[in-house]
Order: sequence, then C-alpha cells, then structure tokens
Amino acid sequence: MNIDFSKYPLPKRLRHHTSPNFYMPVNAMKGIPAYYPPVHEKINWSKYFINGKIPDMLDIGCGKGSFLFQIALNNPDKNILGIELRLLPVQWIEGVIKGEGLENAGVMWYSVVNGMHFINDVTIDAAFYLFPDPWPKKKHNKRRAFNQNLLKELHRILKNDGKLYLASDLKEIHNYHIETLNSSGLFIFEEIINDSNWGLPVTNKEKFCRENNIEFYRLKCCKMVQ
Repeated sequence: MNIDFSKYPLPKRLRHHTSPNFYMPVNAMKGIPAYYPPVHEKINWSKYFINGKIPDMLDIGCGKGSFLFQIALNNPDKNILGIELRLLPVQWIEGVIKGEGLENAGVMWYSVVNGMHFINDVTIDAAFYLFPDPWPKKKHNKRRAFNQNLLKELHRILKNDGKLYLASDLKEIHNYHIETLNSSGLFIFEEIINDSNWGLPVTNKEKFCRENNIEFYRLKCCKMVQ
C-alpha cells in the first residue's frame, strides 16, 4: 500500500519551529499558556487508534509523519503513536490517517517533557527519537527534551528487549546523546554505520542529508534490565 500524498496538501503556514514554552514542563512554569499542548495522565486509546489497542511503538517528534506512516505500513500488526509539539502537523497527520483508514497509526499533540504517565510499564517494543530540534546554543540546552528524565521514562515503558533509536545530523548533539546515555546507566548502545544494521525507513531529514552529502549519526540502544 502506498499513500498518495497529493490528496493531502500540507498547511501553507507549516513552520519548523514552535514556542520555546513547549519545551518546558508544566511544573516549571508559573502559568500554563492557553496554547500549550494538553497534558495527559490517562488515555482512551480508541481516540488515537481505529483498532483501540495500546501503542507498540513511539515516534517522538514525528514531524510531518513520513516515518510514522511507513512504520505503520511495514508493521500492520503493531500500533505506532507519533508525538509532536506542533499542532498543524498533528492535524494534517490525523487527516491522512482518517483518509487512508490506517488502523494502527495514531498521533498526539503533546510535549514529552511532561513524562509519559499514560503509557504502562514495559509495553513498548521500540521508541524512535530521530533528528530532534537540536537547540545548539548553550543557553538553550535546557530546552532539549532528551535528558535523564526522558531516559527514565523510556526505560520504564520499554519492554525488556525494547530498543531506542537515536539520530542527528549534528556531531555535537550526537555526542550529547552519548554523554546522556552514559550518565543514565540505563541503556547499552552502539553507533550504527551500516544501513543493514539500522533497518528502518528513511526520514525526511535523513533523505535531505543523503541528497546533500551531509553526515549524520545513529545510535541503537538496548534497555538494561536489573
């Protein structure tokens, strides 16, 4: 099955960046802005998946959903949930899912800095965190969603044989991922050079990097079980 995206024109005012507030957890703000993504504690999964089942995989920062759609099509027996900060891409992805009748794909407008309490322990097969917004300036490092809190949440929700996949086109961010993983002590990981050892669909960002000879970096992480 292939999706004819010409049936789903993208919003004209679709921007790459969003409000910096979205990278701050609600417990760190004096007041929650009206435009802030909803914070969830419990979820009725029938709202996100036509089949009503729990997610098996997570695409954190799913953007315009090309990777999300391909994973869903390649794994019809698995539910994949995309999590995205920007509302317009979420609404567009919802339109594609509805139009194509994709039972195993769902998307949520949400900021993972607030945790993922709505996902039960040891239920996720794989989580993807690919080419995130880097926040390269030192003064903006606190806005990076990839931190010890996120790793603790991912460790909690991943199955014992679950995998975490990371990618970036910036060496600084790649090194930051490695340092954060090492500090956590929650995952063992390997850098992936060969595509055959990666085995995932190509994201829009990876495609851009390949077409423009831009180096990119990938890590496959395995949950450590005590």
